[in-house]
Amino acid sequence: MSIFTGSGVAIVTPFDVNESIDYDKLDRLIDYHCSHGTDSIVICGTTGESATMTKEEHLECIKFTIDRVKGRLPVVAGTGSNCTKTAIAMSKAAAEYGADGLLVVTPYYNKATQAGLVEHYRAIAKEAKAPIIMYSVASRTGCNLEPATVAKIVKEADNVVAIKEASGNISQVAKIMNLTDGKLDLYSGNDDQIVPLLSLGGKGVISVLANVAPQETHDICAKFFEGNVKGSMELQLKAIPLIEQLFCEVNPIPVKAAMKLMGVDCGPLRMPLTQITPQNEEKLKKAMKDFGIIE
Repeated sequence: MSIFTGSGVAIVTPFDVNESIDYDKLDRLIDYHCSHGTDSIVICGTTGESATMTKEEHLECIKFTIDRVKGRLPVVAGTGSNCTKTAIAMSKAAAEYGADGLLVVTPYYNKATQAGLVEHYRAIAKEAKAPIIMYSVASRTGCNLEPATVAKIVKEADNVVAIKEASGNISQVAKIMNLTDGKLDLYSGNDDQIVPLLSLGGKGVISVLANVAPQETHDICAKFFEGNVKGSMELQLKAIPLIEQLFCEVNPIPVKAAMKLMGVDCGPLRMPLTQITPQNEEKLKKAMKDFGIIE
């Protein structure tokens, strides 16, 4: 059984004026997503600024989310690291808290060979007793999960059950699905490629767009699964201009700005991220108006 199907929101982390995690706002965001179509909450991913969190903040945020969701939706916890020992420790803790799945990004900065990636995921899977979603996003990590490597990991680690594929390379995704022969769940890591990846057997998306358009992101997936491919495609294409603006600067700069424009102020970004430029904010505002999420 899949960890989830449909739209998993890569949820932002709200901060207060002192840049501490604002748990009251996070609580409200969780309730919002539980009642507005979101199919899973993905906490402490890239969009959640996990790279700026201490280990204690990271784990506290995961535990809070699991406790607050109370089983209403599956919770996927981002527990990846460029240090395998750290990823193991984070993953074990999140599994013990009751995470439904673990999102484990490929090692960044120090990277790894393809053989090293096999060893990295094998080591985490051996210690963390929860389903694992590999996360391939070479544009951020400089480290690509090649199809043959993915197939080897899946064959050798029973609890590596899915991949969030954000390479943007449809041919690579197709090869992964061919080599894993139905043994791997696929989630789109790019909001502009939800429908293409669903057509290759995808189970859904781990989405930035869902922060501001949760019902519409859910509906892109739901319509496809219902057999309404035309309706799914139309929603996907309608969202393209908004998606482009949500990535006009480094994620999550634009999405936090978009939420503020919707009246949901999630506080500042932690440096080295900075506020959106006025020019890009105007373009973002126009895209949001055209999509119909603000007036």
